[in-house]
Amino acid sequence: MPTLYVDADACPVTREALAVAREAHVSVVIVGNETQNLERYARHQSVETVRVGTGRDSADFAIVEMLEPGDVVVTHDTGLAAMTLGRGAHAVSPRGRRWRAETIDMELAVRHAEQRHRRAGGRTRGPSAFEDDDRERFALTLRRLLAELGSGEQPRDT
Repeated sequence: MPTLYVDADACPVTREALAVAREAHVSVVIVGNETQNLERYARHQSVETVRVGTGRDSADFAIVEMLEPGDVVVTHDTGLAAMTLGRGAHAVSPRGRRWRAETIDMELAVRHAEQRHRRAGGRTRGPSAFEDDDRERFALTLRRLLAELGSGEQPRDT
């Protein structure tokens, strides 16, 4: 069985990830920086918490160091998703979107272009408000992915 890693920095679906992992009997590692209250998750069975420094991308690099092929990472960060896919693992966004190896290079290029635009004083549109539909889509996507990984079949695009 895979391990489920949660990038706890600004993750709105940690509770849902824990519930789905519990159903699937999957171990969870929640990684967050010093400002996160990770202790509240430590009481859950099969949950490990890892506290990292406040340095930029500290949680991302800690997760990548622990990943094994077939593991699953919950993240909204394109860079971490790219590193996850590069390690042969799977990545799911809090909105329930699977990150794909086929599209990650393009998504990194868009992220880079938007960052350049903002540094030059431009504005970009932020994400839409996070809704209950996003939570439900996330739980469904994660549930399907873990079921596919647990059955030994090749995960399908969702």
